[in-house]
Parts: sequence; structure tokens; C-alpha cells
Amino acid sequence: MVGRFVSALIVSDRGAQMKRSFRLIPRLDVKMEWLIKGVQMEGWRKVGDPAAYAAEYAVAGADELLFMDVVASLYERNSLHDILRNVASSVFIPMTVGGGIRTVEDVSDMLACGADKVAINTAATRNPDLITEVANRFGSQATVVSIEAVKHSGTWMAMTDNGRNHTGRDAVKWAKEAAEKGAGEIIITSVNQDGLGTGYDIELVKLITEQVRVPVVCGGGLGTTEHLRDLVMQTDASAASIAQALHWKKLQLDDLRSTLEDTGCFVRKLT
Repeated sequence: MVGRFVSALIVSDRGAQMKRSFRLIPRLDVKMEWLIKGVQMEGWRKVGDPAAYAAEYAVAGADELLFMDVVASLYERNSLHDILRNVASSVFIPMTVGGGIRTVEDVSDMLACGADKVAINTAATRNPDLITEVANRFGSQATVVSIEAVKHSGTWMAMTDNGRNHTGRDAVKWAKEAAEKGAGEIIITSVNQDGLGTGYDIELVKLITEQVRVPVVCGGGLGTTEHLRDLVMQTDASAASIAQALHWKKLQLDDLRSTLEDTGCFVRKLT
């Protein structure tokens, strides 16, 4: 863990002080052509045009964007290709895309549409060797494993299909196995906390970051700047994914960037 934490430190633009690198990643859940948001991955409500929100967040200081097709696994296809091409033509920050990624060819298609990284969930739980195949073909930096975790009797179950189906795997053990298979990043989303705005599952994030030496993106629960402060100060997470707080205008990215600066993290200057 020490090595990974050290790797997350960068030299500030002044060159005199080492600061922690921490990324802010708006998460855009998409169904068909709509940006949507639910609570605990249910009760989805329309938010707006995903491309417009992506452009707004990029200008406002997002470090990356995360697109998830929330019905892709149900229909066994990802429909984000056109949205990705549209966003990639005008937005120049890294993009991760997930939902319905089942094969190396699916990954190739998404990268060709402008994604920088591809997140795999259901297919990886069924065939963990897919992680290795993708990492060998495109590099671990492009290989992300997304884990939806539901807390049950003091443990966290790894789920698929927006938290509906249990994979039979323990989320913490699965994160470790996924990293060993070649994942270059883990996205851990607490379904229990998702959409509530009551804070991240700090205990879960600590357990995951103790098990893996790759960056961990934490999702599910941010509602105030204090929640981000808690995540930064209490865990070794590398990034926060944020959805409802931004989509419903409860917070602005500028609020979160100021919080990172207050906690001693590096915050890049906007041009």
C-alpha cells in the first residue's frame, strides 16, 4: 500500500512541495440517448443530454469522465458509441466507458470511438481471464474493472446488473483478483450508498485499497464537500466518481476542487 500511495504523489507546479494526486470523475449513467440518475441504482430519472453534461463538466474542471450504459448488460450490447464519438470530438479529458463489454472486440470498438479506458463488470466476473486478455491487448492502463458492492451481514457482495444479481463473489476478494489478473484500475461503487448523498462507504474503500496496488475510484454517496474530504483524508482512494450531486446542481466542480486544494491535493489550473 505504501508504494501505491507514494506513486499517487506528484510534484506540485511550484516544485517545492509534494502533493497527492486525486481525480474528480463525473459519472454519467446513460440509458438509450438520455443521461439518467437513480437511487441505489433503481428508480432512474431523466437528467438531460449526456454529451451536453460531459462538455459542461470538462470545462468546469473534471479530470476524467465515466460513462456507464446501465441497460447494456440487459440487452447484451452497449449503445454509447455515437455519444462517445460526439463527446470525443469536443472534450479532451480521459474517458472511461462501461456497460455490456463482453469481449476484446467490444473493448476495441469503444477505444476506437474515443474512450481511453474500458470498464468491465459482468463479463469479467464470469470469465476473469478476460481481464488478462484485454490488458495484454490494450495495456493495463486501459483495463478497468467495475465492481458494484452491496453490504450484507458485514461483508460486501460483488453484484452485476445495477446491483440486482449476486455474482457469488466477495467484492473485496474480487477486487484483489481483478488487479492480479491485470486490471489497471478498480471502480468500486457502493450500491447501498448510491444516489443518497449521505457519504461514501469509507470502510469498504479502506478494505479495497488495502488489497490492491492499483488506483481505486470510489463511487456512490457524495452529497457534500465534507464527504469528499472524508474520502481523501481517511482512505487511499485515487479518485471520486460523482453523479447526483453534480447532475442536480447541489454542488459544483469548483466546490470539490477547492476541497481538494484545502486537503493538500494537487489541483490543476484551468485554462
